[in-house]
Amino acid sequence: MAEPPLTLTLDDETATTALGAALADALLCLPEAIEAGGFVIGLSGGLGAGKTTLARALLRRAGVTGPVKSPSFALLEPYEVSRLHLYHFDFYRFKNPREFPECGFSEFFGPGAICLVEWPERAGEYLPKADVHVRLNVLELGRSAAIGANTEIGERCLHRLRTLLAPLRAGA
Repeated sequence: MAEPPLTLTLDDETATTALGAALADALLCLPEAIEAGGFVIGLSGGLGAGKTTLARALLRRAGVTGPVKSPSFALLEPYEVSRLHLYHFDFYRFKNPREFPECGFSEFFGPGAICLVEWPERAGEYLPKADVHVRLNVLELGRSAAIGANTEIGERCLHRLRTLLAPLRAGA
């Protein structure tokens, strides 16, 4: 049975960064599954909701040591850590979902790849189903995050994330 989405209140940028780091820790507990089939994280929310902040924190925690640029203009920033390929996409500038296959991005999704996708809805049905989807919203004070799983590996990741966040949430 699928777990309900995990909902969090993120008081500030530090909390968003902590969520990104925890998500990386949860993902890195699944190396064989990622090596075999890959992993897709959809990051949705309005401008300024914290998508890039979360992605940057995840990439840093996963081991990216060089510059972590926003892919807003390039659409894709690739990284390699150990045997994993991490791809950070931003589809905000897509005018039509067909731009996804026209850009040849499908080849990046698959075994050994972790794909972080900002604005996944702009690629429509061309984008592979996200294993985990994070929806960030701006609140009057801070942000909210709703994190759900769409696949078996996504469920495993979400379960691990809940476990990692439990001590933090208990102290809140």
